[in-house]
Amino acid sequence: MDDTDPRRSIPRTDHLLALPEVIAAGESLSQATIKAIISEAQSAARTGEIPVAEVAPTIISRLSSRSASSLTPVLNATGIIVHTNLGRAPLSEPARQAVADAAGYVDVEMDLETGRRSKRGTGAKEALLRACPGAEDALVVNNGAAALLLAVTALRGEGLTGPGEIVISRGELIEIGAGFRLPDLMATTGSRLREVGTTNRTHLDDYAQAITDQTASLLKVHTSNFRVEGFTAAVEISQLRDLADEHELPLIADLGSGLFEPDPYLPEEPDIASALAAGADVVIVSGDKLLGGPQAGLILGRRDAVQTIAKHPLARAMRTDKLTLAALEATVANTQNPVHEALHIDLDRLKTRTDRLAELVSGTVVAHDGRVGGGGAPGVPLPGWAVELPEALARVLRLGDPGVVARVHQGRCLVDLRCVPEADDDRIVEAVNRAREKTQDSLGDGDVSFDDDPDFTNHD
Repeated sequence: MDDTDPRRSIPRTDHLLALPEVIAAGESLSQATIKAIISEAQSAARTGEIPVAEVAPTIISRLSSRSASSLTPVLNATGIIVHTNLGRAPLSEPARQAVADAAGYVDVEMDLETGRRSKRGTGAKEALLRACPGAEDALVVNNGAAALLLAVTALRGEGLTGPGEIVISRGELIEIGAGFRLPDLMATTGSRLREVGTTNRTHLDDYAQAITDQTASLLKVHTSNFRVEGFTAAVEISQLRDLADEHELPLIADLGSGLFEPDPYLPEEPDIASALAAGADVVIVSGDKLLGGPQAGLILGRRDAVQTIAKHPLARAMRTDKLTLAALEATVANTQNPVHEALHIDLDRLKTRTDRLAELVSGTVVAHDGRVGGGGAPGVPLPGWAVELPEALARVLRLGDPGVVARVHQGRCLVDLRCVPEADDDRIVEAVNRAREKTQDSLGDGDVSFDDDPDFTNHD
């Protein structure tokens, strides 16, 4: 770097820390946070990302716009309701209010009448049992995987010595997102998986022949994220109940997505009420999928089975916090639910909204199938519409304010309003029009095809 290089004039850290705006920011932000923002701006100047003269203004701008968290709120315009990358289920207004109320001191483990310690999560459990009369008891832990791990560890056949064997169909040894595999989770319990049947066909006799004096439990898992069609066979929970009774074994059913009762929109998706009625000792679901609540693992079923699980030492390590309990109780106790509303959306109203959006942003209305997402109802389309825009707009929309996450598919940016609250329709319009202006400015006035821009990749 020679003496004329402008990077030599990058402001020193102590000079930047002395700026009045930076000093004022120190009233709410930690010094570590402020120094990190300063370092990032200095580094950007060294690499030429910003001019040296913009270092101080950049720091001041970032400090003034700094939010309490690095998480950025976005509008979900993908048509995927339970979008894992966007935080799965959006909380209802009652649930958000419950979280805000629980953020301070609350009686999470205190009986205010007596002043003595009480049991954690009583309100959430009572709400779950009211919503699911077929369950005698319920337990809330921090996620679905934890619930399954805890259940298979705590529930074991009578007289079993050692970790024992968990009997499960080969067709249910699933892998879900981020490389998470069910067999790997089960291995951490110390138990041995006893695989029965084949990938596509498993019969009751396969389970019966696998049961020995080392069998710990029978496990039934819903195959989230995929479907096997054609020459297939599976054993129902009601059939396994008789076998479990014959050998005095616990029957555990992991349903995954969290429907309380059957939904005509999702005829193949299992539900808690039906699984309990069919004979499962305990049913496991996630709170942040079709249930529409916060991340949590819910265990519902027979009182003796649930209490056995709750008393296991691992239950303490997997217990959930006051914010989750508050959000879950509010989700279950109230009818307002963004997930259910998006799933059962009025298609006529959705079409009207989509037509209006297309008109205001000069887009084209195309048929577009939404999805449940989060592993729920794999392969089941949710018919609807989207506004087709040039693919180049997708990145600009994501980085805008508000951030709008659309679907990028086959060289197109598709904006689906299924998961967007109607009150935010005008924000979508403004975001798209701003994105068009920015994209046009960056590409100039030449005849450039957005679809061929190499800087934008397919994010489908």
